[in-house]
Amino acid sequence: MSNPEKKPIVLSCIQPTSIPTLGNYFGALKNWKLMSKDNDCLFAVADLHALTVHPEPAKLRQQTLEMYSILLSIGLDPVKNIVFIQSHVPAHAELAWILNCYTQFGEASRMTQFKEKSIKHTDNVNVGLFDYPVLMAADILLYQANFVPVGADQKQHLEIARDIADRFNNIRGNTFTLPEPYIGKLGAKIMSLQDPTAKMSKSDTNPKASVSILDEPDVIMKKFKSAVTDSEAKVRYAEGKDGINNLMVIYSCCTGKSFEDIEDEFYGKGYGDFKECVAQAVIDELKPVKENFEKYISDKELLMKTAADGAEKALRLANRTLYKAKKKVGLLLDR
Repeated sequence: MSNPEKKPIVLSCIQPTSIPTLGNYFGALKNWKLMSKDNDCLFAVADLHALTVHPEPAKLRQQTLEMYSILLSIGLDPVKNIVFIQSHVPAHAELAWILNCYTQFGEASRMTQFKEKSIKHTDNVNVGLFDYPVLMAADILLYQANFVPVGADQKQHLEIARDIADRFNNIRGNTFTLPEPYIGKLGAKIMSLQDPTAKMSKSDTNPKASVSILDEPDVIMKKFKSAVTDSEAKVRYAEGKDGINNLMVIYSCCTGKSFEDIEDEFYGKGYGDFKECVAQAVIDELKPVKENFEKYISDKELLMKTAADGAEKALRLANRTLYKAKKKVGLLLDR
């Protein structure tokens, strides 16, 4: 009897910054659960990456626990998947140093995100910010990931990870799998409720513009009721109706209904009715996530045990690759 075909390995990481928005949820997180059906998935809270902005230590620890809880709360089964915290697997930092020695200064300095953040944070242009893509490459290459879900802002980082892996393989022999971008079900692009021409962002200074996946139901209802629309008062998807288009996308994500179905459902009804229905659909969608989160975050012992189990599984895979890389570069090994 033959062994079942090996599934592709997919790695996804998320930084423990603020609580994800509805945009993050429909754009990526909801699809992570779908990925695990056909792939061997690893999901990590990338706390080492968060250090570049010098977060307050107690706050970082709390946000790491919260983000780990969120990963479990959206339905990522820690038995079927490997769900872990990046810093609990020392191999990430160790491989990053080895890869630094196979990364050219010129290619690292061309990273767009480094340039943008250097301009934005002129008082803290640290080496970690510059080296961020190499640590990201280590994250990916440690697990021999075949695919990595990346947004437009991370595409360049995946490309440099491939370049580093290719260079290392050419110099030291075949060691790393060259990762490809994961093209699964495309996540919906959710726009700001106050400026529907801009993407919904957790860093938006207007609290009415974004919905957190842990917002209370009454807060969600208020935010949608104040969402920017237009003067036509007709629910239809069309050019120039950015606000209504955005609400229709959100309603479609929650209900699975097509735009045509939505137009039929709200034919002859005003925007007030529509906004209320969209808000309720979002509340219903996020209810199990919020309930699961409250269960996990209130049981730190369970969280830490689950994280430790995930790290142990990740460590076994990571150390295989790390051992191979260390041997290839000539480090004296103790076994």
